[in-house]
Amino acid sequence: MDQPVVRRATINDCPRIVELVKELALYEKAPDEVTVTLDHFTESGFGKQPVWWTFVVEVNGVIQGFALYYIRFSTWKGQRMYLEDLLVTEEMRGKGLGKLLFDQLIIEAKEKGFTGIAWQVLEWNEPAINFYKKYQASFDGEWVNCSIPVA
Repeated sequence: MDQPVVRRATINDCPRIVELVKELALYEKAPDEVTVTLDHFTESGFGKQPVWWTFVVEVNGVIQGFALYYIRFSTWKGQRMYLEDLLVTEEMRGKGLGKLLFDQLIIEAKEKGFTGIAWQVLEWNEPAINFYKKYQASFDGEWVNCSIPVA
């Protein structure tokens, strides 16, 4: 394996990132939940008013993982990075690529002056939970997720 390269995503990476989003949805047992179109995804990250940013990790010139975040505002804590998705392809897990991505997120959060990083993890996803424990992550079982569709 060549040395992995972590870099900011470009607009040309969007088709591959959407492929990986679908891989993540399959892993999370919700393959039919991905309804975003490539056009909407691309516009949301690279249009006039981007709402997300992402880093990718390449091995041998192929994107093998990504970490996508947006800015969340807490009335108690201020601006915080919200990690929407962190994925490394199944065949590349356990090779340190997730750590490279997460470490890059920490650098980004510090550089941008965010007060922290927040995210969610499925309670059954033991590999991810164990990964986050290495960073001394706090796990909060008190809050309940809520959402409604508006379309």
